[in-house]
Amino acid sequence: MSDRRLTPNPDWATGETPARICLPVVDLLARPHGPRDRQLLMGEAVTILGQREDTAHIRTEKDGYHGFVNAAALGPESPPTHKISAPASHAYAAPDLKSPNRLSLSFASRVAVIATSGSFCETEYGHIPAQHLRPIDSLETDPAAIAERFIGTPYLWGGNSRFGIDCSGLVQTAFLACGHPCPGDSDLQAADLGEALPDGTPYLRNDLLFWKGHVALVLTPKTLIHANAHAMAVAVEGIDAAIARIASQGDGPVTAHRRL
Repeated sequence: MSDRRLTPNPDWATGETPARICLPVVDLLARPHGPRDRQLLMGEAVTILGQREDTAHIRTEKDGYHGFVNAAALGPESPPTHKISAPASHAYAAPDLKSPNRLSLSFASRVAVIATSGSFCETEYGHIPAQHLRPIDSLETDPAAIAERFIGTPYLWGGNSRFGIDCSGLVQTAFLACGHPCPGDSDLQAADLGEALPDGTPYLRNDLLFWKGHVALVLTPKTLIHANAHAMAVAVEGIDAAIARIASQGDGPVTAHRRL
């Protein structure tokens, strides 16, 4: 896999314009109208490098990836003040939980709060329950706990949201929430995150286990959590059972055990 952080398309590089994602979930494409590489969430900062008709070539702020998105998904740069801290939330038409919900937002989506009305915060997209928001600069402390919020989330290759996520997307979401820089692909995570541990090292919470094309996060010395196609969801599994199952499927042994 090429390093998506290091492969801008010079044919599209016409300048640099800051912008933000203005839709709940947006596919970052490998090429114009091509396959999904990863996803971007509401409020994420990007830089527009070029645009042709309905497609923009962008660079993401969170991991430096280059790719292509529908230009309609981009809005002007405007600093967010808060982020969604619940697994998912809704933006309502009024500060009333019985009012119509305008859109759904995943964990880590970013918004600018305009005002507060009772237990709701007003944003340009609607009114969001205050208990689902945290200040933009607040950090979590336990990546594994973030991953656990996604239990049951459907597996989606290249996904980055509560509505669909893959193994490396889950790890990236968990580590970014705790202030740890993290690329979005498992091969880059295996190269960038923490230090490699020798075979036989006891497992600790938040260790990472890698296979070819797959990654899981350790919860306890005997369990891990991962988004996987076997369960088609984010699920908790015994470490020994997962290692045996993945090997029996023909996907090979653990290739690395790493710790921050």
